[in-house]
Amino acid sequence: MRIAMWSGPRNLSTAMMYAFGNRADFAVWDEPFYAPYLKATGANHPMRDEIIAGHETDPTIVAQRCLGTIPDKKLHFYMKHMPHHMITGFPLDWARDCINIHLIRHPARVIASYGAKRDEMTLEDIGFTQQAALYDQIGGLVIDSADIRADPERMLRKLCDAIDLAFDPAMLAWPAGPCAADGVWAAHWYNAVHQSTGFASAEGPLPMVDDKHHEMLAKALPLYEKMQARKL
Repeated sequence: MRIAMWSGPRNLSTAMMYAFGNRADFAVWDEPFYAPYLKATGANHPMRDEIIAGHETDPTIVAQRCLGTIPDKKLHFYMKHMPHHMITGFPLDWARDCINIHLIRHPARVIASYGAKRDEMTLEDIGFTQQAALYDQIGGLVIDSADIRADPERMLRKLCDAIDLAFDPAMLAWPAGPCAADGVWAAHWYNAVHQSTGFASAEGPLPMVDDKHHEMLAKALPLYEKMQARKL
């Protein structure tokens, strides 16, 4: 089984990668197309030079590896992907041989969390437009990060049932600290999950969004709501 888990940033995606990576039968891969995206676009992201130096930057090679031999002789392969990394010209046909799952989160929470890590952001940076377009193109399952945080075991069992995978309790907890599969960018983005040993508790009220991001929220919200209507 090959799982392509699609989500924007600040969306529980790293915790989900850790959950699957803690299973004995899964290999995991952290954002394979991030380095190709940075090289192709010239986007000025934190640790850009280190990411490009430390990871494969050819999208064709990355796409081939998505369908190649699963690392470490594992039975299954979990790949954490971001829709906005899949720019025009990057191969996507490989995804049709995967189980595609779309992880979503309310845009107010994404904007607040992303803004805490990066001073400037655009709608393109948080991926809602690209995720909606990708879903229309390849389909798949949808799961909301809020539901996972509210009841991790119930939602992970529900997800496993939906993809005909046996649930493993090992998905509910993992060792504190970095994971061997972390991308180079973990040093900037993953401090919270490195301090965790499982999923965070249910989220509280929606955060306030800065006035300068209200237009972004207004554009992202209907895209999120369209996806949410299809969630597990």
